[in-house]
Amino acid sequence: MENAVVGTSAPRQDLPDKLTGQAKFTSDIKLPGMLFGKILRSPYPHARILSIDTSKAEAMPGVHAVLTPFDVPEGRLAPDLAILDTKVRFVGDEVAAVAADDEDTALEALKAVEVEYEPLSFVTDAEEALRPSSAPIHGSSNLVGGKPLSLTRGSVEEGFRQADRIFEETYTTPAHSGAALETRAAIAMWEGPKLTVWKSSRGVHADRISISSALGIPRDDVRVIGPAMGAGYGTKDETRLAAITVLLAQRAGRPVKIELTREEEFVAGRKRHATKTTVKVGVKNDGTVTAVHATTIMDTGAYLSSGPGVVRRAGQGALYLYRCANVRYDGYLAYTNQPSGGSYRALGAPQGHFALETTMTKIAMALGMDPLDFRLKNHVGPEGQPGERITPADEIIDTQPVEGGIPFSSNGLRQCLENGAEAFGWSDPAPKPRPASEAKKIGRGMCMFIYRGGPGSRAQARVRLNRDGTVQLIAGLMDVGEGNTTAISQIVAQEMGVRYEQISTTFGDSSTTPEAPITSGSTATFSTGLAAKQAAGELRAGIIRLAAEHLAVPEETLGISGDDIIDVGSSRRLLGLSDVARLRGEGELSAEASLMPGSKDFIVNSFGAHFAEVEVDTDTGNVRVLRYVAAHDSGRILNPNLARNQVEGGVSQMLGFALTEQMITDGRNGATVNASFLEHKGPTIQEYPDIEVLFADIEDPVGPFGAKGLGEPPSIGVAPAVVHAIYDAVGVWIHDLPATPDKILNALSLKEGEL
Repeated sequence: MENAVVGTSAPRQDLPDKLTGQAKFTSDIKLPGMLFGKILRSPYPHARILSIDTSKAEAMPGVHAVLTPFDVPEGRLAPDLAILDTKVRFVGDEVAAVAADDEDTALEALKAVEVEYEPLSFVTDAEEALRPSSAPIHGSSNLVGGKPLSLTRGSVEEGFRQADRIFEETYTTPAHSGAALETRAAIAMWEGPKLTVWKSSRGVHADRISISSALGIPRDDVRVIGPAMGAGYGTKDETRLAAITVLLAQRAGRPVKIELTREEEFVAGRKRHATKTTVKVGVKNDGTVTAVHATTIMDTGAYLSSGPGVVRRAGQGALYLYRCANVRYDGYLAYTNQPSGGSYRALGAPQGHFALETTMTKIAMALGMDPLDFRLKNHVGPEGQPGERITPADEIIDTQPVEGGIPFSSNGLRQCLENGAEAFGWSDPAPKPRPASEAKKIGRGMCMFIYRGGPGSRAQARVRLNRDGTVQLIAGLMDVGEGNTTAISQIVAQEMGVRYEQISTTFGDSSTTPEAPITSGSTATFSTGLAAKQAAGELRAGIIRLAAEHLAVPEETLGISGDDIIDVGSSRRLLGLSDVARLRGEGELSAEASLMPGSKDFIVNSFGAHFAEVEVDTDTGNVRVLRYVAAHDSGRILNPNLARNQVEGGVSQMLGFALTEQMITDGRNGATVNASFLEHKGPTIQEYPDIEVLFADIEDPVGPFGAKGLGEPPSIGVAPAVVHAIYDAVGVWIHDLPATPDKILNALSLKEGEL
């Protein structure tokens, strides 16, 4: 008896409410007596706040609370992030906040707040910030941790000695906003000592801990609820917003909502880190890679946020994508007086892979090899990297390893390269499409990539049989738009033998769900999915056991099919699940699982290969992506429609990173100059190409029903594939993203001048 739920395109659980407007986002929530908060922001990139006079604002009718760094608790939201600080570190940093009857009154009150600043020297360039002459933004050094992150396998010096040729290239990538449709928002309400917070969140339990710790509130008195989210992309946390809202509500004695404007979201939200990466590679004349050394200087902006994790992940491609015994990665994370970088889809991997993969394509061409053949020769295989295992045998292996001697649980990279190339027609001798005019040139490009495959922090899930025979899945995760409520519900339905429609979910409420990590790192479906699968299996066993006792038959003769307990021999219905639920009387029939996901024997990674065809207008420099093939190894695909959506969305999103989008800061005054959709040039649906999505025929033995991580990998390959295609079209390499028309025209002019 096969219950086919996993592997089918079950409809998204959240879709009906979103399509009909019933879904409630934070901005939709209105509480009785609710006030509106606004934040006063710094006009200086670096300054001390000497004094703040709030008397005029406090005297204004309709103003109920004012907050300054001189009257907030001393707790911290992060090691370098106070609730409010007497030192501001970028234009847009939080200075003070007010709560009033309406937004207009709150804005007028901000104008009445008088602040005396002592401007300080500032730096907006990461390399300059690392010089000894630059004033420190935190502590005594602008190099986070005081030294670079250095990771090594083997000896790069020996690898370069073995090389016949050595190549070295440098690339830069810009700060890049997530630009989600929903801006950050938070609501706080006190009921005596009890606090409830509604906010855009990737992790309600993490938010609960942060608020409790920073404000000195007992954790049991804090409840955080995550309403529907208008896109997360990883960037919806890591700010002061919730803490400021909570304190305003406490001072005012009424609920308070703060919703950022679009300009505030661009400036004071979190963005993809700008980088400068140098890649040095040694190769034999036959194309064998003997050494890889990558160095990244990353701008974390004014605050640390998730910077250490991002600079680490930027090096994983250099460390592990190509089979090589001698590799090294050095990551320098620098404070600057820029708006802060933060968690943004694939956390550093797009920046690192752009530099690595563009370099590898240039090497292949210099050696007279096809870029696809070069990768087929050198990609890391199922056996993993050469070398010896360092991780103790009884420990779970890091999904971002450095060491060798450990195989992958599954590795479909070669299948992605071969199937993607075939679908794209990479080796097809047929001529390229005819361009519309002589000024327009057609080119093709490709790349490959590696990413962590799903294991994350400790995961928990609870599954309960409801009185009506339906099943409740309860987890502390947030669905940030990727559909994990749907995929994990499919896992539960498959494991229990019930229909997908019988599963209801409770997610994103810290008071009613078990502890859970944030939704990040492409780990949610894998990690919580494993916990939910285990809990579902235990609940299924408990249901069968109770039914067998009631029917006085052996447990092995019973099964579950949809709503029913059946005799497995004849498929005859014996009881309904609602009947079994009632057998417990007032008791609850449920199961809960808690586990640390991962493997002690294998590396769990996801892989992919992307292929792009572009048209470049040599008169205007404009690039149009004509066609795109994205081949992914994410293990067994639990929901094909959701999976295709993830890939199509990731590719479309990162076309902006590759071609048009960047956050620009004026180095003379530290101000962000393009904090709106008018100036932050994101592609529209008219610029999106046809995207063909392929999945490798791979099942991972560690993941739930064979699945691996998928949410972030589609973001990684776009820039190197597109930049390679631009070169193929017009013969110029773009090392400085985005590949805007002016850069292409300048490169073409330089090329003509050299002829």
